[in-house]
Amino acid sequence: MPQIQQLLTKKINIKKIAQLTGHNASIFALTGGKDTAHFRSGGGEGWVAEWNFNAPENGQLIAKVESQIFSLTNLTNENRLVAGNMNGGAHWVDLDNPDATKNVLAHKKGIYEFLQIGDFLYSAGGEGMLTKWSVSDNKTVESIHLSNQSLRSLAYAENRKEIAVGASDNHIYLLDSETLSLKKMIANAHENSVFTVKYHPNNQHLLSGGRDAHLNIWDLENDFEKISSQPAHWFTINAIAFHPDGQLFATGSRDKTIKIWDSETFELLKVLDTIRNGCHVNSVNALYWSSFNNYLVSGSDDRSLIIWEVV
Repeated sequence: MPQIQQLLTKKINIKKIAQLTGHNASIFALTGGKDTAHFRSGGGEGWVAEWNFNAPENGQLIAKVESQIFSLTNLTNENRLVAGNMNGGAHWVDLDNPDATKNVLAHKKGIYEFLQIGDFLYSAGGEGMLTKWSVSDNKTVESIHLSNQSLRSLAYAENRKEIAVGASDNHIYLLDSETLSLKKMIANAHENSVFTVKYHPNNQHLLSGGRDAHLNIWDLENDFEKISSQPAHWFTINAIAFHPDGQLFATGSRDKTIKIWDSETFELLKVLDTIRNGCHVNSVNALYWSSFNNYLVSGSDDRSLIIWEVV
């Protein structure tokens, strides 16, 4: 059986394309750019930078706010972005007129993630509030109190009309995306804070990573039964990102490593570490998998970004 399993294992090769050092503080957020050849990063010094995969050494500062950026998202079909800071403020940035940036204080603590669904934006707050925003006028529509601890991660399953929320109270909350009513709570989904949640592109599984360093797989078709729990890293799993074709996914951790997994078997395929691969020397906080050459981007406490080619 071990020999057969080995024959089934996917073979991948990973090359480090570039390491970018334009930020002056930890990098907590990554998102796409103005087109597929670009991506954006948000850092602890309050900078939002845009990078070109074709000329990665030439990063451009496109926005600046007065405090640490914990989260970042581009608004669909608009030349605007929203950055969430450590104090609960959402900075609405018009990239055609950056001086008109509007900071709206909506949370009492940091904003850890944004999620856009159509005309609305959702923010996960450090005080346990989920806030719904109108994208058109940058105003809050409603807020719901889910937890007495931080909400750390958001994910959306369009076919289920469902939002998954990972929280520092160890639970995962499943909400109706239209009414925000609670459909289900996965109690004690991890032994500690749930730092990241992602729906699988196959629409059959939810993945979660936590401070307990475990990667958990939940079966959507069987009432979120836990079908797998792996001690995937030594320390907190901060991020999960799927390859554009859905065949692979990556996890990034406070243990300084990035791991590449088979999306079908959930088998570990590759470990990127400091010594063997020139990976980060501090916590890996954010991942972004681009459709441009299928490049994987990682952001870290070491103030750098690394572009990886995975083939």
